[in-house]
Amino acid sequence: MDCSFRWARNGTDFDVKSDSKIVMNPGSGTLDIDIIGGKAEAYEGTYQCTAENEHGKALTNKIVIRQSRSPLWPKERNEAMVRQKGAPLVLRCQPPAGLPPPVIFWMDNNFQRLQLDERVSQALNGDLYFSNVLPEDARDDYICYARFPHTQTIQQKQPISVVVLDNNPQGERRPRILLPSEPTSTKMVLKGVLLQLECIAEGLPTPDVSWQKVGGELPNNRMALHNFGKILQISDVSESDAGDYRCTAKNKLGLVHHVIKVAVKAAPFWISAPKNLILAPNETGILTCRVNGSPKPKISWFVNGVPIENAAADRSRKVDEDTVIISNVQIGSSAVYQCNASNEFGYVMANAFVSVLAEPPKMLTPPNQVYQVITNRPAFLDCSSFGSPIPTISWFKDGRISIENGDQYVIHENGTLEIMVAQVLNTGKYTCVATNNLGMRENSVNLEVKEPTRILEQPKYKVVQRGMSARFDCKVKHDKSLIPIMTWLKDRGELPDDERFEVDSDSLTIKNVVEGDEGTYTCMMKTSLDQDSASAVLTVVGKPDPPTDLELTDQAERSVQLTWTPGDENNSPILSFLVQYEDSLHHKGLWVNLTEVDGSKTTTQLELSPYVYYSFRVLARNNVGYSEPSNPSSQYRTNPAAPDENPSNVQGVGTKPDNMVISWMPLTGYQANGPGLKYKVHWKRRDMDESWSSQNVVDKSQLVVDGTPTYVPYEIKVQALNDYGNGPDPEIAIGYSGEDVPLSAPEKVQVRVQDGTLAEVHWKPVNASSVRGQLQGYKVTYQKLRGLLGGEEEGQQREKVIVFSGDQSHGQIPDLQPFSIYRLSIKVLNNKGEGPSSSNQTFETPEGVPGPPSFLNVISPGLDSLSLEWGPPVNNNGRLTGYTLRYQPVNQSAEQGFVHELNFFANETATTLDHLNTSMLYKFYLSARTIKGSGPTITEEAFTAMDTARIQPNIETGKAVPNRQVDIATQGWFIGLMCAIALLILVLLIVCFIKRNKGGKYPVKEKEDAHQDPEIQPMKEDDGTFGEYSDMEDHKPLKGSRTPSNGTVRRDESDDSLVDYGEGGDGQFNEDGSFIGQYSGKKEKDTHEGNESSEAPSPVNAMNSFV
Repeated sequence: MDCSFRWARNGTDFDVKSDSKIVMNPGSGTLDIDIIGGKAEAYEGTYQCTAENEHGKALTNKIVIRQSRSPLWPKERNEAMVRQKGAPLVLRCQPPAGLPPPVIFWMDNNFQRLQLDERVSQALNGDLYFSNVLPEDARDDYICYARFPHTQTIQQKQPISVVVLDNNPQGERRPRILLPSEPTSTKMVLKGVLLQLECIAEGLPTPDVSWQKVGGELPNNRMALHNFGKILQISDVSESDAGDYRCTAKNKLGLVHHVIKVAVKAAPFWISAPKNLILAPNETGILTCRVNGSPKPKISWFVNGVPIENAAADRSRKVDEDTVIISNVQIGSSAVYQCNASNEFGYVMANAFVSVLAEPPKMLTPPNQVYQVITNRPAFLDCSSFGSPIPTISWFKDGRISIENGDQYVIHENGTLEIMVAQVLNTGKYTCVATNNLGMRENSVNLEVKEPTRILEQPKYKVVQRGMSARFDCKVKHDKSLIPIMTWLKDRGELPDDERFEVDSDSLTIKNVVEGDEGTYTCMMKTSLDQDSASAVLTVVGKPDPPTDLELTDQAERSVQLTWTPGDENNSPILSFLVQYEDSLHHKGLWVNLTEVDGSKTTTQLELSPYVYYSFRVLARNNVGYSEPSNPSSQYRTNPAAPDENPSNVQGVGTKPDNMVISWMPLTGYQANGPGLKYKVHWKRRDMDESWSSQNVVDKSQLVVDGTPTYVPYEIKVQALNDYGNGPDPEIAIGYSGEDVPLSAPEKVQVRVQDGTLAEVHWKPVNASSVRGQLQGYKVTYQKLRGLLGGEEEGQQREKVIVFSGDQSHGQIPDLQPFSIYRLSIKVLNNKGEGPSSSNQTFETPEGVPGPPSFLNVISPGLDSLSLEWGPPVNNNGRLTGYTLRYQPVNQSAEQGFVHELNFFANETATTLDHLNTSMLYKFYLSARTIKGSGPTITEEAFTAMDTARIQPNIETGKAVPNRQVDIATQGWFIGLMCAIALLILVLLIVCFIKRNKGGKYPVKEKEDAHQDPEIQPMKEDDGTFGEYSDMEDHKPLKGSRTPSNGTVRRDESDDSLVDYGEGGDGQFNEDGSFIGQYSGKKEKDTHEGNESSEAPSPVNAMNSFV
């Protein structure tokens, strides 16, 4: 509907068309004023727009236009400010009033801002305050600047000079408030704006300023202190901020207070603005204008821009302060009402359009919309309608179920249906019906409730070594009907454009990780309805960077202090530092570990050796590994000195019977402590009182002393010396000259037999002098000559050796063969070899228990019997007296029954057990006996039925577990039985075929008498007699035979067929093999024979009969 616009300026109509610089936008009423090149002040004023159509007039809020100004500073001559040291001082700025107010700051001639602090501060009005002046405050270029932001101009005040005298300085004093200057002050502030309270004090020393609210607390969440605590700032002021605020200035001489009373006022603000009304004829409408403010606003009503009291009288309209009631409205009474609320601090105004219409419902929401929502979230189904009177909205689900306001559903005033917690069962078609007294309209929408998107496996925190790969997994579940989009973010931004980042459907892999890859990685799965995300942090660790800045301090003869600066630890704390050194004098290029220092330290005291050209370097270690070495330190050389130590591992060992080789571990160049290193070797016999012999050795680590007696002890010592002196007194070591083979054999050799497998041998040890070396022990050689049972298999065995270490006189000979003859001799041993052999001793071992039988087999199983055979032991260990057999039944639950025991003579190796249970598993235990008892047992299991099992013999020294799940079809006896049955059936079939081919006849007289069927009567011969029965009709081939290609069956000399006879009844064999089946010449059986089988006898039945 067309609308016209007009403007008023300063309360009077403003002719927009009269000024070419003003253009009104078509359709909106907006004014464009071009002030370029013109005088802006010509357009200053208060503007208001009125929009009007046939239904009424609406007004805008008033718009004030003012020109921004930056006036010049009035010319003035500033007198110099003279103060005694310690006195307070105030420099006034007093800038010209601008619009908006200027920004004030103080600078000097060099455009450097003056430094502000607790002593020197700038007030909100721009004045500069000194709590006490100092000599350095004296200068002649204190300049106040005013910057006008809208005009982008800066004005400056004339410079002010300050002179500070020191001839009568002021002393220390209590604080005094400079600003505010009155004893008490008040401050009015409007609600919602920023409150700033200022308190500047002077004193010596400079006082500290603090703030309190009398009888209340300062609003910490909205409070801030500025200008070194001298300005208290409270944002978004409310009525609760009114009250007394106390400023306290304090120094060591006392304190002073100042109270500022704060009053909070408010320009009018809306509690509830009037709303548009659409009324049907004869309805009543209410316009409400609820406002607040301080002081209380005055409310004025207007109709179409005219004060309501000046408008045309309308009996249907009633005004009651902030409410207008319009009763019994009629068509044509539409209007625009304005509510204006004002107080001394401002006003608010709102338009409310009252439209009187009579309209049937109209649907504004498009039909058949589909709404999708995630499970457990609210669903909002729109039903936007229009009508007058306002339509009543009803909702139905699936065309039948009426929906009412309740726990699950909320029908809003605008017709929207809210399902507060949508579930899958809420899916369906919803119909919205809008009804008033002029008609009804409906609209249907569809709701689909989807499964939420959820991250099932979130990415996990990763600590990855530099150069390795990092993988973040993100497994997601989502509704199958929604298309998901997986996005990976790094630190809330996109992933770097780098081929090292590989994104799969459910993972992110970062290859060859570098330090820059550190950060937070977020997996975000988004559908058209929802999203879920999860984050994990990647920390890249690496070996530490090498230490730097190595420095040597506190240098001494034998020590130096090394200090360094650690490198970057690369996200893994440094655990330790390794200090290495290089000796460029003795081993250039070889770095040796010297000491390890805790990772929290960066200095260490190093103990040094003489005559070394040291260079040091440091490596840092963390959990990843060692850093690269640092750069070497400067070289540090120590002076030569006598050796601090002697060679180690001094030994004296003879290589021949008449010499001794003295050897030692030589010192390294690092240990030599100086040039000219050599060794002084001392030796003398330990068992004789003689003086030391000595010899100096250079560049060697051994000395050979010849002409020594055989194997005698020597005292030996080796001392290091160099050009700067001798090393410490060496320790004495014991050595021996060379050994020779022993001279004597052990005597009085005796053998005491303990049992069949163990004997003990005794001898007299040889004289120590005859050993001629270090006694190693005695070597016993023994050999089995033969067994006492005789026989070729018990012949001579290889010799065996046992060595008894040390100075022994007896020992045990184990693992002997019982009932055997042995030979034994003994020799003495030293490091050089073995001495002569003692005389041979012969002894016999007694009988023992035999070994296990060599095998146990079960043969010829019967229904109630089992036959067993076994073999004798490999080792009888004596005279075999017999065998013991024990057996017992074992049921299916592995429970064992009563044990039976049988004894057999030594020459018996087989037996048959009768009267056993059928189909029963038996377990057998067999052992051999001598006069010493029974030997180890072997076991076997077997069934008396067809399910038999065989197990390899097991010696009962370990557990034997039989396998009862054996396939009997692979057993030899079963295969033989099946072959015999098959052969018997084949023979029977051959006999039957032979009889048929010979035309064999069977007496059928009784059969004929029984049936008396003319169709089966025998045919009469030419001579009037009846021959034997012969079937002339049935020419069927045998089952399994092939029919000739011409489709006929060749007739043999006899038409008789065993198959024909078999058709008549249960063809089977008697126990003697004769055929006793019923037979008939009919191809079709009588009804009383219909249940009889015409099949050949089953081989299984035949086998069962045979068995």
